[in-house]
Amino acid sequence: MDWLLQLFTGHSVAHTVIILSLVIALGVAIGHIKVFGISLGIAGVLFSGLLFGHFQLTINEEILEFCREFGLVLFVYTIGMQVGPGFFSSFRKQGLRLNMLAASIVLGGVIVALVIHLLLKVPVPVVVGLLSGAVTNTPGLGAAQQALSERLGNSPDLALPGMAYAVAYPFGILGIILTMIAVRHVFRINPEQEAEAYDRSQGSNGQLPQNYNIEISNARLAGIQVRTLAATLQAEFVISRLLRGDKVEIPDAETRLQLGDVLHVVCTAENAEKLSLIVGDVSKVDVRAVPSVLTARNILITQRDAVGKKIRELDLVRRYGVAITRVNRAGTELVANAGLELQFGDRVTVVGGESSLKKVSVELGDSIKKLNHPNILPVFIGIILGVILGSIPFKVAGVPAPVKLGLAGGPLLVSILLSRYGRIGPVVWYLPLSANLVLREVGITLFLACVGLKSGGRFVETLVSGDGLYWMGLAALITAVPLAIVALVARYVYKLNYLSLCGLLAGSMTDPPALGFANQIAASDAPAITYASVYALTMFLRILTAQALVLILL
Repeated sequence: MDWLLQLFTGHSVAHTVIILSLVIALGVAIGHIKVFGISLGIAGVLFSGLLFGHFQLTINEEILEFCREFGLVLFVYTIGMQVGPGFFSSFRKQGLRLNMLAASIVLGGVIVALVIHLLLKVPVPVVVGLLSGAVTNTPGLGAAQQALSERLGNSPDLALPGMAYAVAYPFGILGIILTMIAVRHVFRINPEQEAEAYDRSQGSNGQLPQNYNIEISNARLAGIQVRTLAATLQAEFVISRLLRGDKVEIPDAETRLQLGDVLHVVCTAENAEKLSLIVGDVSKVDVRAVPSVLTARNILITQRDAVGKKIRELDLVRRYGVAITRVNRAGTELVANAGLELQFGDRVTVVGGESSLKKVSVELGDSIKKLNHPNILPVFIGIILGVILGSIPFKVAGVPAPVKLGLAGGPLLVSILLSRYGRIGPVVWYLPLSANLVLREVGITLFLACVGLKSGGRFVETLVSGDGLYWMGLAALITAVPLAIVALVARYVYKLNYLSLCGLLAGSMTDPPALGFANQIAASDAPAITYASVYALTMFLRILTAQALVLILL
């Protein structure tokens, strides 16, 4: 039985695999346990890791650090691949307000840390460690330690930030989750209804395409071409069908409009209003219900030659008499305007005759097999680019130490950009949803397991002796006060959607585990999109303020 004992106490590869697997398996089980209807979700892995770490059932320090950072890279990279297609449009719509709220949380935590130092005389090394742990920001801790080393030299106090961070970190994650739960119960929120409201709001805010039937009643439009109407309105819309008399046809750019024509238009609500003002009133006739040879079909973009081309370049209306009316990209509905570039994995809605649709299907690919086959090469190329970007130091005026995006910020930004553009040269950056979800869950569980194993050895000792409990209480203030204030303002004053609010709270703390918890609340991309919208600014502010706090107080 010695071999079995060695599996749990030795330092072999098998020991490492078993410990990590046990921590993750137990943590996932713990996360499913509900108390008063509340469960920890993915955060259960962290507490499982703390338990194993306390009993010294851990792994080699260097392997642990690698698994933790590699898990984090996988998680943030896959998050970026998911939210990238809808990231920029989301940022334009509500990004300024979201980033201001996130910046308020960052600055609020710094203010609380300053008050703790000035009123309670807590040493600066402890304060910066508590601040970084309470907001779960490892790069901030590294930046603060670097600034401290320049001020303190080889002082023993340089060990204090790490100890304070270890005490604060687990409860920093829990504090964010508890804030989400508290907001949900205070405002009596139904997450499923919030998910539906989020989808509706995207449409009402002019972001999601919808169907409209508009009759031409403006005499000045008689005889003008469709291209002239599009250039005049400067709005994104697609005319998928035109009803003239009792005949339904698909118009092209040269088609001349006539009074009484009924246009079936796919566009956003905002652009539909522009059309109504210029073209005419919404018609009671649904052009789609008028008998015709035209039909609609969803086609997948899996043919490499079609990837990266603009819809106008395909020239499908002239060549086949069919029109692309909608594009679904990673769950985000887009209007199929002529200048939109197609990406691998896009699901396009095409209207035309049955025989023409078959030809278009062959040209565009429409292969589920190709879609579901994970091309692993672009994933690791993207990770390489992300790590390089995160490792580039850049100087900020007044800050002595160079600032870096780190292993979290670099891969996230790169994956957002790559998923946004879809293809660069011969490389297609598409990652199937099933593969994305598997890599994401593996990444976040590895990260949480390693954080727990690393903190567990000193966790109980620090709590029950010395200033551990005192530090924990202070860290709880740094975590809870800014989160609670901004969460109440965001929900009560700005009526921010609850799922977006959860993403805001997780993003303001640059906290992937909290995002993992938020993603499990309801089936919606709202938390991830909001998280990505505020992440870049928040990461920069966390690193900058951690260094600035040292410079100000010392």
